Amino acid sequence: MTVTTDVRQDVVDFLYEEARLLDQWKLLEWANLFTEDGSYYVPPIGEPDADPYKSLYYIHDSRSRLQERAERLLKKEAHVEYPHSTTVRNYHNILIKEGNQETIQVECNFTTYRTKREVMDTFIGTASFTLEQTTGGLAINSKKVILQLDSLRPQGKISLIL
Repeated sequence: MTVTTDVRQDVVDFLYEEARLLDQWKLLEWANLFTEDGSYYVPPIGEPDADPYKSLYYIHDSRSRLQERAERLLKKEAHVEYPHSTTVRNYHNILIKEGNQETIQVECNFTTYRTKREVMDTFIGTASFTLEQTTGGLAINSKKVILQLDSLRPQGKISLIL
């Protein structure tokens, strides 16, 4: 598989834009980065290959559920995230696993820092993306986040999008 330097740079820029939208709480714009049949998964800690129909995933969303999640988190009634957390996301070690004219498989490490009510949480892990080349540019067909934590403590909960 050969990916041109231009395509690689487009992928990196796209991932950085995704992180920027999430950090700025532009969740509806973020949801629009996904294809109509897109999906977003966060499997249980320590079980990255768990069957989503037999295991309790932290997040197992279709595109329509992503939209609902984004709308819900933006409401004042979402007390756990109102006012919104301050977040900083970093993608690093971005690796294009394979690609062709239509789809690109990407893996990277991530660090997400969240501060809220004078408490800072750090989430670390890997993210795998299946990106599609569309007429409007790149779009996410699938995003899978593997948390590299022993547990959710001290964080205790995931109330934001990783």
